[in-house]
Amino acid sequence: MTYQGYLIDLDGTIYKGTERIPSGERFVARLQEAGLPYLFVTNNTTRSPEQIQEMLASRFDVKTPLDTIYTATHATIDYMNDLGKEKTVYVIGESGLKSAITEAGYVLDTENPAYVVVGLDWQVDYEKFATATLAIEKGATFIGTNPDLNIPTERGLLPGAGSLLALLEAATRVKPVIMGKPEAIIMDKALAHLGTERSQTVMVGDNYLTDIRAGIDNGFPTILVLTGFTKKEEVADLPIAPTHVLDSLDEWTVYEN
Repeated sequence: MTYQGYLIDLDGTIYKGTERIPSGERFVARLQEAGLPYLFVTNNTTRSPEQIQEMLASRFDVKTPLDTIYTATHATIDYMNDLGKEKTVYVIGESGLKSAITEAGYVLDTENPAYVVVGLDWQVDYEKFATATLAIEKGATFIGTNPDLNIPTERGLLPGAGSLLALLEAATRVKPVIMGKPEAIIMDKALAHLGTERSQTVMVGDNYLTDIRAGIDNGFPTILVLTGFTKKEEVADLPIAPTHVLDSLDEWTVYEN
């Protein structure tokens, strides 16, 4: 099967925590050699695109241009800009998320922000949850960068941003607006950036609930690779089958553009 473009997940697909996935590295190299356009689409907001680019090159033998990286942080900022509310925000998240939002002109506010943005935060504590809860109760727009309940690592499946969102949703009884996969916002903007036809652009990922549902729910063909979150024994019971299922990305043949 040939495709014009590729939207590719990172964690669990190209690498797993700090572990290399050599088949993922070889897959990207084949796309580059074939001259096929691709975009890494990640729900991870803990790193900036520049940090992701450096990490891929230094740790995982993937050298890629900065404009091939599109994160849930990009989608979050685009969404807030579209809403046009006052540019004040309270953020639970790592420096990659916070710095990008402030660089986009938003002012951090712990008392009465227009937005509460929640991503993965390695140092999250009760006080951060309390501040966010109070702001949402006052009417702040509640935004979740991504719904991932877990992240695959060399240690196993750890709590993801979706787990933090679940706590705040329980505390406030307000559902967050989700930016990342599988929602349409990040997929539509990623496709516009890539510039290929939707039906000829394949979503590649390891997590059925986010990566593959992002493709299925938004009209993209999909490749589920069994190197991360979704396990082989789960495939037979998936409610809607991916277009392709691979044990390894070494199994995928790339055709020249």
